[in-house]
Amino acid sequence: MTDHTPDHEAESSLMEHLIELRTRLIRGIAGVAIVLVVAVPFAKRLFDHLAMPLLAALPTDQAQKMIAADPTSGFFAPIKLAFYLSLFVASPWLIYQAWSFVAPGLYKHEKRLAVPLLVSSILLFFAGCAFAYFAVLPAVFHALTVFTPDVVTLAPDPAKYLDFVAVIFLAFGVSFELPVAMVIVVALGLVTPAQLKESRGYAIVGVFVIAAVITPPDVVSQLMLALPMCLLYELGIIACRWVIPRKRAEA
Repeated sequence: MTDHTPDHEAESSLMEHLIELRTRLIRGIAGVAIVLVVAVPFAKRLFDHLAMPLLAALPTDQAQKMIAADPTSGFFAPIKLAFYLSLFVASPWLIYQAWSFVAPGLYKHEKRLAVPLLVSSILLFFAGCAFAYFAVLPAVFHALTVFTPDVVTLAPDPAKYLDFVAVIFLAFGVSFELPVAMVIVVALGLVTPAQLKESRGYAIVGVFVIAAVITPPDVVSQLMLALPMCLLYELGIIACRWVIPRKRAEA
């Protein structure tokens, strides 16, 4: 006779969720591994492109190269970059796997809101990284070379350069998610668009404080993070005003 007790059903449901979670994790890791295998042969070329903002800012009378203080730095830095790039490129696939795991437990109206939020978060993160590469890094390295004394040769270690750039990318990618975070807190009923508008002054101060904390200690990167975040805050208020009428209509 089959046991249909609540404990047995709960245990079966838990096992099904664990199996589903394992499947999603395996698929996510497999996606990252595939991108990594493809990226590793191009790791050296990828690092050359990543170094372009720095090399372009160096004086013409200075060697356009980096100096590997650690003998293994020149080898591991491109491999590390290939791994970072794999996570970056495979992030939509990873988010899709996470979404596929949690979607069955969401209500219909929650799914309608979650899908555009997920797409927006991916696009905003990519936009933040692109802004960091094409606008922030050239400006930062130009400022560093201008204020570096002539007796000092600016030739960083590849590993330290990669860590510096990775922090910049992560800071701008995450910071560009501000409108998504604002929409989420409004959708949860924690704040209203009117309260966000009234708190604009405090938010601007907080933005500059956050920019000073998460960016490297230079004024250029701090300003180039704080100013877009202020614009994104205004964009978040507009997006929140769009969400509230939809929630009322569904209610």
